Order: sequence, then C-alpha cells, then structure tokens
Amino acid sequence: MKISVVHDYADVFRTTQAYRRLKDHQVLVYSDAYNDPARVVEQVTGCDAVLLTQQRVPFPRRVIEQLPDLKFVCQTGPNASHLDVAACTEHGIVVSIGHHSGAAMERDGFSNTAELVWGLIIASLRHLPYEIERLKQGHWHSTVGTRLFGRTLGIYAFGHIGGAVARVGRAFGMRVLCWGREGSIARAKAEGFEIAASREAFFGSADVLSLHLPGSVRGIVTAEDLGRMKPSALLVNTSRAAIIAEGALAVALRAGRPGFAAVDVYEEEPVLGGNCPLLRMKNALCTPHLGYAERTSYEDMYATAADQLLAFAAGRPTDVMDPDVLVRSNRRF
Repeated sequence: MKISVVHDYADVFRTTQAYRRLKDHQVLVYSDAYNDPARVVEQVTGCDAVLLTQQRVPFPRRVIEQLPDLKFVCQTGPNASHLDVAACTEHGIVVSIGHHSGAAMERDGFSNTAELVWGLIIASLRHLPYEIERLKQGHWHSTVGTRLFGRTLGIYAFGHIGGAVARVGRAFGMRVLCWGREGSIARAKAEGFEIAASREAFFGSADVLSLHLPGSVRGIVTAEDLGRMKPSALLVNTSRAAIIAEGALAVALRAGRPGFAAVDVYEEEPVLGGNCPLLRMKNALCTPHLGYAERTSYEDMYATAADQLLAFAAGRPTDVMDPDVLVRSNRRF
C-alpha cells in the first residue's frame, strides 16, 4: 500500500518499531503543522491509506470526497470526533480506531498528562520560564514563588488523570478539593478526598484548579465560574479548550480572576503564527498540546496502528468503526 502519515509534528513515526514493520509498503511522512484542509488532500492524494494521529487534523466530508483512491483510515485513539465516519462509509473507506486497555491507559496515556499538569503548576508558581530566560540574559532571580504545601488544589472531574493529579497534590501536602458529576464525586470520596460544598465554593477556594473534563462538555466552565476564582489563583487546562466558554479565559485573565493560567489546549489547533490571545499575556503559560506527546505512548499508539494497517493490507481489517462499510464497499475480507 501507499500510506500517508500526516501531522507527525515531531517526526517521531519514522523512529518507531511500527515504521519498520511497514517496510514492505510505501510510507510518506509529513511533519508540518497546518489548518488548511486543502493540505490534507495534497498529502493524501493517490494514497491507499492515511494514518491520523489523535484529533490533530479535521477529516470532513469535503476532504474525503476529493480522495477517490483512499481505501483505509487508521485513526489512533478511540476519539473520532474530527472524522466524518458516515462520509467514509458512503465512499467505501474503512475506518479503524485505536484503543487502550485499562492497564495501558493508567500506565501510559493518562499518566503522561498528569505529569505535564505538575510541570505546568510548578513552572507557573515558581516563574520558571521567566527566570530561566532572565538568567540566560545575564540577570539573577527577581521573582518570589508560591509553595504548594498547605494550598488548596481543586480537581474538576476525578477520573484517571484527575485522580493521578489529586494523589500527587496530596503527596505535596496540599488540601485537595474535588468537584464533578456524581460518578466523579463518588470516586473521589472512595479515595478519601474532600468534596466541595458547592460549585461556587469549589471555584472560590482553590489556589490551583485543574480541569479534567472531556471535550464533549462544551462551555461547562463559565465566565461566572472564572470570576469567582481568587486573584492569586492558577487555572490549569490540559483537557480541551472547549470545556471553557469560548473566549472567557482571556477575558478573565485580563480582569485578574484567576490571576494566572497554564494551558496546553486551544480553541483552534494547531496554533500557528502566535495567533492566540493567551500567547500574548504575561499571566499565561502556554504549551503546544504536549499532554500525550511522550515516546513510550507513541510506540504503543503506533504499534496498534501498524497492526491495523497490516491487517487491512491482508484483507482482514480490525477495530472497524462502522462495519456497514464492509458491505457497502463490496469488498471481501
């Protein structure tokens, strides 16, 4: 097969075992970041298969309709919200989605983001990016940091990632305060964590507040929620930008509640040319969606992708998202 790998930002695919397993196929790897759907068409035209890493690039109907040679989409991870699966089925394109076992999920995919959360928290409270740059410029330290011990850590949604962040907070001697839906609250209680008396108390009392909600709950964090936060508080979002009301975080930071934010996710990704208001704010620490970008996780993720690509090439596709496509495409597998 001729396989296109798009949006491999760090050019990591060629360094994995998965790439070597595809040695009998022609593999084209593109590492450039872009938002223009026309570039997808350009990079996938003439290919039998495309490998999509997470939700980095939209794959809508208008793109699919311009790829008559495409037969297979290999989607890493179980989230295919960026991909028009119905259009793929109509055009006879098989879509296989990634998956994680519970053990791997806790060991790799979720711990990566939790680790980044703590990197962002400590970098923010101790002014690390600023002080590092100042030292390079010939200056000595000029800021005063904030300790974690004795402060209140708010965890919005106690799942795999939120739970991991909460346990580290407890190890740092922080008061951990949780909020979320019924299941989230039950899990937090089961591990002995405190539950906020109300939503208002949760946002109002946290010194550091970390969000761990799925992107499907759009706008669940409102401008009013942010306005209740302390002027000294830090908000951390490594989940999805859409969980905060559109534009509300930049407005809140300008108003000084919360006083600081650390974010790894944006309303439109990839962010190119510095085109995001948060990047121009002194009270925001921004990273380019690094939460899951870790070598071991890439090896696992792309190993599954290689399994799926080779299975499709052998006529036995696995993890097919819409089995109807096997009938509609009139192919025998």
